Amino acid sequence: MELRQLRYFARVVELGSMSRAALDLGVVQSALSQQISRLESELSTRLLQRSAKGVTPTEAGLAFFREAQLALRHADAASRAAQESRLSGSVSVGLAPTTASVLGLPLLRAMRERYPDVRLHMVESLSGHLSTMLNQRQLDLAVLFDTNPARRWSVTPLLEEKLFLIQARGAGRELPARIRLKDLRGLPLILPSGGHGLRSTLDAAFRGRLSPDVGAEIDSLTMLMDAVSAGLGATIQPWAALGRFADAPQRFQLAEISDAGARRLNSLCSLSDDELSPAALAVRVVLAACARELVEAGRWGGAKLSHLVS
Repeated sequence: MELRQLRYFARVVELGSMSRAALDLGVVQSALSQQISRLESELSTRLLQRSAKGVTPTEAGLAFFREAQLALRHADAASRAAQESRLSGSVSVGLAPTTASVLGLPLLRAMRERYPDVRLHMVESLSGHLSTMLNQRQLDLAVLFDTNPARRWSVTPLLEEKLFLIQARGAGRELPARIRLKDLRGLPLILPSGGHGLRSTLDAAFRGRLSPDVGAEIDSLTMLMDAVSAGLGATIQPWAALGRFADAPQRFQLAEISDAGARRLNSLCSLSDDELSPAALAVRVVLAACARELVEAGRWGGAKLSHLVS
């Protein structure tokens, strides 16, 4: 027995006509009649008496009608209770520019679909700034690359990204598929400044091999990639840095950095669980799910899921 059948039957009884009920419910009369017949077959009793003047409930139908009305009222009350208790509130999420270029829109779409009453406050900034904002309680959660400054954070490894040497096509020699850091000697690099997650990762990877030739430090991904596109130098970034360039294959060439330490760990960091609202806890779950779906669908190049979100 389906709730739809109860609604159909109750409307037929209320209007006293199969045709008028079908018009009111927005279904064809044959489909309505078929559902009523299935209901009668399931109950093994006739509920409606059909005549030229319309339909009237039988004695069994009248008894069933009273109980059906009660069941429908309870179902409507349950639906209203669920809608009124939907998650709501504001949640602030911090993403680095590279992460935002891949994850930002999918997260917004998923939250609108699953929790439409939760308002997201999205902050795009370099990871060092996001770390400070999280420590100052200006963010509920963020995807970060350097979690050392954590103070009572909840930290979950999210995914690991390969790093690539990226330069403009036509600028310098053609790049191989893979390259080692020691082969970058003398190559002018454009990198974010110290104190940011990617730079910390690169400084650790270069340590003991060579000192990188940093020609410029730019703390803006858009400006940095514009400088690389203009042939002013190369950079080392994850694949996600190309996410906002529809013509990336024509504009840039890249080579995977093969050194073992040339990887960027993305961690999902938040305030401690007891400080997060139910809405923020829900956003944290949805964000991890979005990242997993993007990696598994091949839409986050060079990324491998942490076993904790696999």
